[in-house]
Amino acid sequence: MEVETAIEGNDASSEGYQITFAFSKDGQTVATATVPVAQMKASATLRIPHPACWDLDNPNLYAYTATLVKDGKSLDSATYRAGLRTLAFDADHGFSLNGQNVKVKGVCVHHDAGVLGAAVPREVWKRRLLALKDMGANAVRCSHNPQNPDLYDLCDELGLLVMDEASDEWEYPKRKWLKGWNKGEPGFEGSFDFFAEWIDRDVTDMVLRDRNHPSIFLWSIGNEVDYPNDPYSHPVLDGTSISQPMYGGYKPEAPRAERIGEIALRLSAIVRSLDASRPVTGALAGVVMSNETAYPDAVDVVGYNYTESRYVTDHEKYPSRVIYGSETGVGFPEWKAVRDNEHIFGQFVWTGLDYLGESGAWPSRGLGTGLIDFAGFAKPRGKFRQSLWAEDPMIYIGTYMERIPRNPLGRGHAAKPRLSAEAMPLWNYEEGQNIRGGCYTNTPQARLLLNGQLVGELKPYDDETGIITWVVPYASGVLEAEGCDADGHVMARYAVPTVGEATTLQTQVLDDSPELLQLLVTLTDADGNRTWNRMDAVTCTVSDDLRLLGLENALGTDMTAPKAATKMLGGGRVVAYIAKPSHVTNSRRSDQAATLGTVTFTVDGFAPVTVTVEH
Repeated sequence: MEVETAIEGNDASSEGYQITFAFSKDGQTVATATVPVAQMKASATLRIPHPACWDLDNPNLYAYTATLVKDGKSLDSATYRAGLRTLAFDADHGFSLNGQNVKVKGVCVHHDAGVLGAAVPREVWKRRLLALKDMGANAVRCSHNPQNPDLYDLCDELGLLVMDEASDEWEYPKRKWLKGWNKGEPGFEGSFDFFAEWIDRDVTDMVLRDRNHPSIFLWSIGNEVDYPNDPYSHPVLDGTSISQPMYGGYKPEAPRAERIGEIALRLSAIVRSLDASRPVTGALAGVVMSNETAYPDAVDVVGYNYTESRYVTDHEKYPSRVIYGSETGVGFPEWKAVRDNEHIFGQFVWTGLDYLGESGAWPSRGLGTGLIDFAGFAKPRGKFRQSLWAEDPMIYIGTYMERIPRNPLGRGHAAKPRLSAEAMPLWNYEEGQNIRGGCYTNTPQARLLLNGQLVGELKPYDDETGIITWVVPYASGVLEAEGCDADGHVMARYAVPTVGEATTLQTQVLDDSPELLQLLVTLTDADGNRTWNRMDAVTCTVSDDLRLLGLENALGTDMTAPKAATKMLGGGRVVAYIAKPSHVTNSRRSDQAATLGTVTFTVDGFAPVTVTVEH
């Protein structure tokens, strides 16, 4: 292990100073070295016996300490965490972690969390990252800026790869949609006006701050800075098919595209001067145009945004280029383009989480492309993605009303079933109504039961669509999907009940840490099932030193003030974020649970619920 540190101070000669490096695991020192300081820096090579490698399933972490010593006296020290792992990228065989080939199943994430804005507590990030990992994700992309250090710390601990990213705009502004995403006339405000002054320092600071995180495996110098005619242009745009809008053909008056390559060469050199252990990448939006510049060759690994159509052709044309999907849609074809091409090492789906920004026309507070909603729960599309990514057997059943599509082939030809990756887990319809069940699973085959009786025959997994469906006349009760192995033995089950009238307001602790309490509030029927159709207003009241940070209902159209104490239930539920005081008064005995206050929820027509919060 190569270790290096720098010291600060007025003694520029640094004569007589030493640095002691120490690596430890679980409190036991495993390697140490003491070296002199020269020109305010010190470095050493430590040999780690029998290393416990950091990987996705076993994210082993070491502690290492650098101690500044002079005349036998310790003057200062700094302690960090380290993970020991090897990274390898190959143009033909993709990505390997510790010598094992890995398909990167990544998601793009913004830095906000709904009503919490950008000030996201660590515990909220942890619950969200665990939900992503549960659905099979193994990587996150910081789109499109460096994020809170808590995110990287958690990815180190949980075993998630990270693509760290510096910026979303370079020296010219992109279109900014002011009346809703892609609505009206765009504006051109942005970060471009301080790009020249700050980008070199920003890239430097990103690498210096984050380079000790083992989770980081890619440094990205920018996102979609090469969007065709937004703002750069090139003659190749005339008559060339590009998967994203070009805003017309070549525009001679626009900034020349070659400038992208010049900037990329400079920024890549900065990254490599600070960290040569990870490749530099960029997320290309206009690959055809960028291929006419130095951009792809300036980076080590080339990200393609929404350009699966060029995975094979560009691999043949540029055989030494390492390619991956830096930003992709959530569909099955986008994943199959990764799964079925050995040279494509992975993808980052847009997006892992619903986020603020890119909102539609009013009322809209964000974009709902996430696999997970604002409140931190998997959406149906998240369950579909789980069926593509998860290793453990899983199954999910959702439903929607059957509509017979008009067959363009005419009479005598069977119409194709209407497929959806957004089937909701609902079983409340009119008696006898034809309902289509949409099943997402990674088991070889599946069947459908209603109240324990077979209503959907065993069907094999469909590798063309990833969805198995049946049409069932509605009858109240429990609809259940069973995922089976090749011999018909059940491997996984998922049940959806008919939900009755709301009777009870309930709470459930999602996470209880020393700093934050996350409570789930639901309206349920007599059997404890969440009443999806209820949108009642719930009011939260806290006592003593407790603080309500916000109520999150996951509704993208709810424009209530983020910190409002009253919020509509979203599909019968809301999450409450309760901050605890930073201290407990001395009058409280340390050997007893200290009551910090109470949290009370009220909904008109239902008995209120009070939760006592203890230290």
